[in-house]
Amino acid sequence: MSSSKAKPPSFDAAAAIAAGREVALAEARALDALAAAIEGPMAAAFVQAAETLQAARGKAIITGMGKSGHIARKIAATLASTGRPAMFVHPGEASHGDLGMITPDDCVLAISRGGESHELTDLVHHCRRLHIPLIAMTFRADSTLAKDSDVVLALPDLGEADDNAPAPTTSTTMCLALGDALAIALLRAAGFTTKDFRAIHPGGRLGAMLKHVRDVMRTGEALPLIAPNLPVQAMLGKVSEGGIGCVGVVENDRLIGVITDGDIRRKLDAAAFSKDARALMTANPKTISPDAPLADAVATMNEKRITALFAVVDGAPVGVVHMHDLLSAGVR
Repeated sequence: MSSSKAKPPSFDAAAAIAAGREVALAEARALDALAAAIEGPMAAAFVQAAETLQAARGKAIITGMGKSGHIARKIAATLASTGRPAMFVHPGEASHGDLGMITPDDCVLAISRGGESHELTDLVHHCRRLHIPLIAMTFRADSTLAKDSDVVLALPDLGEADDNAPAPTTSTTMCLALGDALAIALLRAAGFTTKDFRAIHPGGRLGAMLKHVRDVMRTGEALPLIAPNLPVQAMLGKVSEGGIGCVGVVENDRLIGVITDGDIRRKLDAAAFSKDARALMTANPKTISPDAPLADAVATMNEKRITALFAVVDGAPVGVVHMHDLLSAGVR
């Protein structure tokens, strides 16, 4: 017996594009409304929420059910990545033992669109029993969650992206943005720096871009330097020995020029063999500080179309970074 499946309706590309545009505009309007609320009716609560998170001696516990839970996970991750110890606790699991993760030193941020998620009940009671500060993020200032909380972040309710299927869309975008706003407010209040950020992001491309030139530059015997009066014939061997296709020319401890493979190809002729390194060097080369971010080194190399960059301090060469070093460090 054969079975056949009904063909899906043909896809209307124009309608899909129109829907996408409408949703993007709806969520943009919602974010505009959120920004206005933060500097308007929500201002005092926003400041109080940030102060409560900052004052907690323990962790920031972020919780929520369903789609709010997904947003809570992301907010917890953002807080942790910007220096505020944080973790997500599932409200259902909390009722089955995970309440033990929440201590009197912590504070709790609970997210619920309508503020009536019954799964939050035990967690809220736990906070009240141990006097743990509770922050509500909700669209209903008169909800049960709001009434039980110490701080209420009441977001403006603009509905969802589609009235026919009101799945959490616009509302979750606003909650996510509000969580980001709190994280950045805390980051700035704590004086969190790029160095601090790098310390907790050592892996991946982001961690690599936050490193500095001194972290990867070649120094000591690996730093190819020659004197300006070195004969060209001897200089050619030095360029090969360095392994990076260039040497720095130093006079009175200052970098006065660079000689690259390209310089040799362009300038080397029979007459050059009777001269010294000055005849082939490019004077006043582009340099960088050893304390500069690797991102600056990449930008300079791309702009100048070079593959090596000498690091100098007060004009004196202290290292050299090659494009291969950047690739090895994970910078792209």
